[in-house]
Amino acid sequence: MAGMEIKLEELKARLREVNDLNSAGAVLYWDQATYMPPGGAEARGRQMATLARIAQEKFTAPDVGRLIDDLLPYAGSLPPDSDDGCLIRAADREYRKAVRVPADFLAVFSEHSALSYQVWTEARPADDFRRVLPLLEKTLDLSRRLADFFPGYDHIADPLIDFSDYGMKAGTVRKVFGELKEQLVPLVRAAASREAADDSCLKGHFPKERQLAFGKTVIGTFGYDFARGRQDLTHHPFETRFSVGDVRITTRIDEGNFAYGFFSTTHESGHALYEQGVDPALEGTLLAEGTSSGVHESQSRTWENLVSRSLPFWEHFYPKLQKVFPDRLETVPLETFYRAVNRVEPSLIRTEADELTYNLHVMIRFELELRMLEGSLEVKDLPEAWNAAYLENLGIAPEDDADGCMQDVHWFGGHIGGAFQGYTLGNILSAQFFAEARKSLPEIHDDMRRGNFAGLHGWLRENIYRHGSKFTAPELIERVTGRGLDIGPYIRYLREKYGKLYGPGI
Repeated sequence: MAGMEIKLEELKARLREVNDLNSAGAVLYWDQATYMPPGGAEARGRQMATLARIAQEKFTAPDVGRLIDDLLPYAGSLPPDSDDGCLIRAADREYRKAVRVPADFLAVFSEHSALSYQVWTEARPADDFRRVLPLLEKTLDLSRRLADFFPGYDHIADPLIDFSDYGMKAGTVRKVFGELKEQLVPLVRAAASREAADDSCLKGHFPKERQLAFGKTVIGTFGYDFARGRQDLTHHPFETRFSVGDVRITTRIDEGNFAYGFFSTTHESGHALYEQGVDPALEGTLLAEGTSSGVHESQSRTWENLVSRSLPFWEHFYPKLQKVFPDRLETVPLETFYRAVNRVEPSLIRTEADELTYNLHVMIRFELELRMLEGSLEVKDLPEAWNAAYLENLGIAPEDDADGCMQDVHWFGGHIGGAFQGYTLGNILSAQFFAEARKSLPEIHDDMRRGNFAGLHGWLRENIYRHGSKFTAPELIERVTGRGLDIGPYIRYLREKYGKLYGPGI
């Protein structure tokens, strides 16, 4: 036993070193997305590639594999939910995947992604798809090559989806999406047939600094710890963690529309609350982060939608917001404002979409990336295919590529495949987890009316956050809800909420 403990400490030391390298890479990405001057793009890509290559080489070293092999029997002797047992099994799972991908290939992909991201930040405002076209074609080629390191898949996207949502395959996601779409489309059509809510109160002039200050007040009330985090501005909002003690968020402010920046802030704070809530004992290991894209998005969507778009939330915060923007909101009734932030209307931008239509945006992207990977859609034809899909599913089409196929950073700063399904899986799980929370805390909405989010935050921290990635997403969902992924609670939530907003028949 003593020999196993020595080997376990050695494995942990190796993993901490890899974690430190990956965290340094995350710092470089955060800097590129926030403050780095454009002239640093080429060098930044090289720097990130170097760190990615070294981290990959250290993690996939043969002696790391031998340590894991030696420790697996020991893991089997430990309680199933022990930190050490879960760590050894997670290390084994990740090692078996990582050794398939050459470090040099990973470095090439990392350097390409950094360059592609920088070009995208300049090309999107200029509506210049031709500038990113060759880069996106290379991203597609690299994505296919990455998938091919994992032969035996049913669909070429399967390995790429598995990176972010372990155990999920393209066929499974398509099935879930099909079942959800069958339920969603009638709701969208019913809401669209009713008079749309007046959202003019959200538009006008909302000074940036006051928006930022109000948003920070709100997420601080949620439990976001600014002693272990900060918020900055960027082109496309994101959350990133460098350690349990340093979890940062970014947002994007539109002074002409209050909703954009505010819901971006609450969304990213949900990701950050998850990462800040990880048990500090897991720091520096593979377990010290969220367990999957879907579970992570469930937390961002919980705080963005189930909390920040709820009536009890605004019963507390709306009087405070009126004092921040008296010239815009002082005479606007709460009911008008609440209906405005929950207006249902087909739109072009995913991150600004309402709850009912949002998943259609995700499904469009998911199918397009599958088609690109399959080879049935060439990158040069993406704008046309994107516009056709929007016209078919939402009845509208963008006038330019900036608000079309160039609007999301994912394909321009990472690989194609597995980039989007987590958003809709997260929506489903947000309602499923929230329903369980309400069983334990039936007073959640009354607490919101008083501006008290400690109960909900505490329940999420105890049941989800503290575990990090000790458990796979399927294991965690089963532990929390007693069953697997289930669209039922999500559909019931939407019908109840929008039935009250838009009347019977929703």
